[in-house]
Amino acid sequence: MKTIKIMPCLDMKEGRVVKGIHFVDLKDAGDPVENAALYQKEGADELAMLDIAATLENRKTRLEWVKNVSSVIDIPLTVGGGIESLEDIESVLEAGADNVSMNSAAVKNPDLVAEAAKAFGSEKVTVAVDARRNKEMASGFELVVSGGTKPVGKDAVAWAKQCQELGAGTILPTSMDGDGTRAGYDLEFTRAISDAVDLPVVASGGAGTLEHFYEAVVQGGAQILLAASVFHYRIFSIGEVKEYLQEKGLQVNLKGQLYAKT
Repeated sequence: MKTIKIMPCLDMKEGRVVKGIHFVDLKDAGDPVENAALYQKEGADELAMLDIAATLENRKTRLEWVKNVSSVIDIPLTVGGGIESLEDIESVLEAGADNVSMNSAAVKNPDLVAEAAKAFGSEKVTVAVDARRNKEMASGFELVVSGGTKPVGKDAVAWAKQCQELGAGTILPTSMDGDGTRAGYDLEFTRAISDAVDLPVVASGGAGTLEHFYEAVVQGGAQILLAASVFHYRIFSIGEVKEYLQEKGLQVNLKGQLYAKT
């Protein structure tokens, strides 16, 4: 049995953590450094930080944000947003990230995935696959880029398979239909991706109850569970999620964990 990992996500804009619904209607969700430190204390296995406006604003990832967050944690940090070249990846890794997440740039230039895997190792390369439902696609899911603003006309599941072939180490699928809703992960989309690849799959978008985390594993096939709203707004602590998953028979890492029971 694989150990299931919990990965809080810091969506960043203008130096603050934000959270929206369906990628829009963003609201402030706190200070990134304070949240990062808390999540490690609660037992997070990994942390994601996504500079969600970088691509739309046509700029690079804010390296100072990476440095500030990485300085208060020692769990793996995955950073995404505005990464378009090997030089960008090197800069982000040097700033303190352990892994990078690519989305729009990988779609635009698939060779970047292969080049990054060769230069830095597949284990450092995550490809984020954002999608929306579209019956015209073979899988029923269409790839979208630029923070969910631009449909690509490409099948999202076929793209995930291509990314594995190119050398990606992890796939992070997010359904626009579920993002921020707390109505549950898009299990159909997550399962379609996990069935299509042999890589670790990160469930993302829509966690709202403890059951949703469990469903993402047993129905969605995910190994890593990403969530934002439920942690930022203190609906659950990471400890509570892990305890629940363990009680349901899943393997989680409880070592050195502090619980913030409500």
